[in-house]
Amino acid sequence: MIALEKMQPLVEEARFDTCTACGEGFHRQRAPYDRWIYPTKLPDGRTIRMLRILQTNACMYDCFYCNNRAGRPVRRHFLQPEELSKGFMEMVWRRDVVGLFLSSGIVGVDETQERLLETVEILRERYGFQGYIHLKIMPGASADLIERAMQLADRVSINLEAPTPEFLSRLAGRKRGEELWAGVRQIASLIGRDGIRADQTTQFVVGAAGESDFDILSAANRLYREYRLSRVYYSAFQPVPQTPLEEHPPTPLLREHRLYQADWLLRKYGFRFEELVFDGRGNLSYSLDPKLVWALHHPERFPIEINTAGYEELVRIPGIGPTTARRLLKARREGLRVGSLEDLRMLGARAGHAAPFILIDGKPMGRLHKAVQLSLVEGAEGEELDEALVAMFSSAVAGTNSRGYRERFRDFPDLGYPVQNPAERRRRPSVLIPLSDRSSLASTPRTSRLRRETKLKGCTTCSTGCAAGGCAR
Repeated sequence: MIALEKMQPLVEEARFDTCTACGEGFHRQRAPYDRWIYPTKLPDGRTIRMLRILQTNACMYDCFYCNNRAGRPVRRHFLQPEELSKGFMEMVWRRDVVGLFLSSGIVGVDETQERLLETVEILRERYGFQGYIHLKIMPGASADLIERAMQLADRVSINLEAPTPEFLSRLAGRKRGEELWAGVRQIASLIGRDGIRADQTTQFVVGAAGESDFDILSAANRLYREYRLSRVYYSAFQPVPQTPLEEHPPTPLLREHRLYQADWLLRKYGFRFEELVFDGRGNLSYSLDPKLVWALHHPERFPIEINTAGYEELVRIPGIGPTTARRLLKARREGLRVGSLEDLRMLGARAGHAAPFILIDGKPMGRLHKAVQLSLVEGAEGEELDEALVAMFSSAVAGTNSRGYRERFRDFPDLGYPVQNPAERRRRPSVLIPLSDRSSLASTPRTSRLRRETKLKGCTTCSTGCAAGGCAR
């Protein structure tokens, strides 16, 4: 218990080294399991309980945004490798955690890296811990220490913090961007070799150095293509008191979220960097997600027949991701076809996003204007771009007074369209129809729209919600 008590301050400080994908209205928060533990998604998709901790919060660097920067009046703490490893194993034995994220302030580059390695060696060799470990690499660490770290850890990372050395100089005067990139290059050269178990990630601080989304994603794309990174994390800048950037406005978490969405397109959807759409200042739209923006710029690619499209076409449709695309193809192999937007929604798609871009058995679910003038957004910036894109999307759907219009926009409450409370709407059963039964559709009576929408049990005679005793008419 003594070790756990000494660990508490350094667990508290580790929150400043936490990267998570957040959207507007969400905030970084500790997991409900315990105040020291964070839920973390692994590369294989599993979510585990992970301890995040620093070996020390003392640091010789004076990064302008950092809580633990040199010279800032905070109490400094330090854990010996024996103490940290013992405290962590106590938590493992109690089944509180199954993984470790270990970082540190820097007091001598190689000296700090050696202490981190000693901690991990004790865990692996003395205690036999074979669980997940993410280990930080100190900027400028020796090549042999980097190699040893990759033999012990499941994942290693160097925080680049900024997309170029020029932007980094605005955040951390004493750190050298070229040195950080050299470390990333060294790690990339070791991935896949015999005895190496680790992959590589990095992090960018978003919005503190005046960089654009284009700058950040351009660097991320290069890291994926040339340096074999498994993941790039984006951390929206939040000012810390008593630092040089304490008066700098915080970066909206929605910007961080849009970067993660664009990053996902590059890593999982097969998009090329050149296909991403930026405004005149090189930033992504706030109002609409990057794939929807791309689709609006390519009306010639749509609509797509949902029941015949291949995987590559399906994942390009807004509202349909890789998982939904695979489910659609699986259903098709089993002799089933999508018959409605509700079917699509039940398969996991965001049907409101997808509607203007698809056909279901040749029937359009929305209407894309073929004469969309891309000049509306060329050179547009910020809110001007967002307004143009929202206008383009709203004009992609016909029938503004119909229930179908409201249904297609149920995923967009922020656009101001009337949205029915899902709790008040009767859920329609799935009508995924086997191929052999498609011919019977024409003779199948359609349920009254009024009866479908009413909250009461509709009368079988007039569909107005009469009591069971008889029709009021």
